[in-house]
Amino acid sequence: MTPPRVLVVVPTYNERDNLPQLVRSVLAHDGFRMMVVDDGSPDGTGQIADSLAAEFPGQVEVMHRTGPRGLGRSYIDGLRRAVARDDVDLVCQMDADLSHNPEYLPALAAAAAQYDVVIGSRYLNGVSVVNWPLHRIFLSAFANKYIRAVTQLTPRDCTSGFRCWRRESLARLPLASMVSDGYAFLVEMLFEAKRRGCTIGEVPIIFVERRLGQSKVSTPVILESLIIPWRLRFRRASP
Repeated sequence: MTPPRVLVVVPTYNERDNLPQLVRSVLAHDGFRMMVVDDGSPDGTGQIADSLAAEFPGQVEVMHRTGPRGLGRSYIDGLRRAVARDDVDLVCQMDADLSHNPEYLPALAAAAAQYDVVIGSRYLNGVSVVNWPLHRIFLSAFANKYIRAVTQLTPRDCTSGFRCWRRESLARLPLASMVSDGYAFLVEMLFEAKRRGCTIGEVPIIFVERRLGQSKVSTPVILESLIIPWRLRFRRASP
């Protein structure tokens, strides 16, 4: 059986210390390639990405974004390019800060044989996180319960950014018209996937808090995450 052709889309902002290790770990898996979507990082992450693309021709590509910054905007640009390609079977999403271990990528890809989208879940076996303070665990657990209650989504981990999509299923989402920007974008993607009949699966992972760099979670990001579920609940279905 021919292994799936997998493209891993990774948005970056000030991740120059983490990116080289991440790229090498992802490319250690047969059939996996990477698209780095850099959001104008002032620390030179974009230049590091370019050097990795030169080191691994045909396996690493780089998109240098301009315009408004944000995780959602970066993912929209990268994912729209990914779904337009005919040399990709599966599209994965993951963070650049090494909190998502690339060792789980084959398991996500394998589960995509059964589901349209597979989530790397922190909450299938209790709480599987490392180096989080107690208040962060409570915040994340509450956020997922809140999102499930408001949107009627059923996955245990609606806010995980570690995912694997069938390309044709991802192409059904209205990426260009999504409105959220920060981590709420991940919830909006799942909501639109469910509304379009996509099947959603989960595989267990252990999430490890970043070791280098600064977290992108901020007060505006948290506020958006509280508001977006209600906007989604009352969103009219697309024609």
